[in-house]
Amino acid sequence: MSPQSHNTRLTEPRWVRILLLTLALAFVGLMLIVPLISVFMEALRQGWRLYVAALTEADALAAIRLTLLTAAIVVPINAVLGVAMAWLLTRFQFRGKAWLTTLLDLPFSVSPVVAGLMFVLLFGSHSIIGGYLEAHNVRIIFALPGIVLATLFVTFPFVARELMPVMQAQGDEEEQAALILGASGWQMFWRITLPNIKWALLYGVILTNARAMGEFGAVSVVSGHIRGQTNTIPLFVEIMYNEYNFVAAFAAASLLAFLALITLALQHGLAYWQQRQYDRAQRATAVIERSPS
Repeated sequence: MSPQSHNTRLTEPRWVRILLLTLALAFVGLMLIVPLISVFMEALRQGWRLYVAALTEADALAAIRLTLLTAAIVVPINAVLGVAMAWLLTRFQFRGKAWLTTLLDLPFSVSPVVAGLMFVLLFGSHSIIGGYLEAHNVRIIFALPGIVLATLFVTFPFVARELMPVMQAQGDEEEQAALILGASGWQMFWRITLPNIKWALLYGVILTNARAMGEFGAVSVVSGHIRGQTNTIPLFVEIMYNEYNFVAAFAAASLLAFLALITLALQHGLAYWQQRQYDRAQRATAVIERSPS
């Protein structure tokens, strides 16, 4: 047991702990829980029938389909790219590695609106690339490819940033041993690397999926707000709210909030499962150390 648990002079006074706990609970209640509950209450204020009707209206269904389709495309791509990027930055030494590591966080530091504008400048109809593609009947901006590109940009770092600390902490001794014993590169990845990073990878995938479904700024710039075609759920919420269709706006918002709650539940379950695996490994190690040789 740690010394802090015995020596009360090394711990915070009781009133400080109570004050901090009260402030934390008040902040969480006022800034997170109450607004979340109010969204569901407003969505259901005029009855369940109107709520269901708002979510099954043609434009709402199109927004839901586009959001799920975008997430279904973006998440696998970013999972693969995130693993590749984490592998590159943790297993290899090369010139410019520090710069590449810094650039990995660019989507976190750049405003999503700026990111959307970058893709408009690059693939818009007045750009060289965009003009060439449109001449060959390939439309990027104001279409699904533009939405996917913008979402890929803003969600790119999540998987890599979850994997890199884990891969750095584990090192590459097990992978080197597998290669020395004759394993191929794929066998080493599938049987050694992937099992070691699977929980961090799942965590990154969950975060990527949550951001992909809720992204607004970058998608708003490249989508063109075409009803029934390029509106995702966040854009649909904005349009309905601006048109004073509060039932549809809050119904779609509640759906997004529900998806966010599912994400939180998955995160919590994953963290709980990881902790159980860690505790079990610690107990097994302790038993081996206590057993007579």
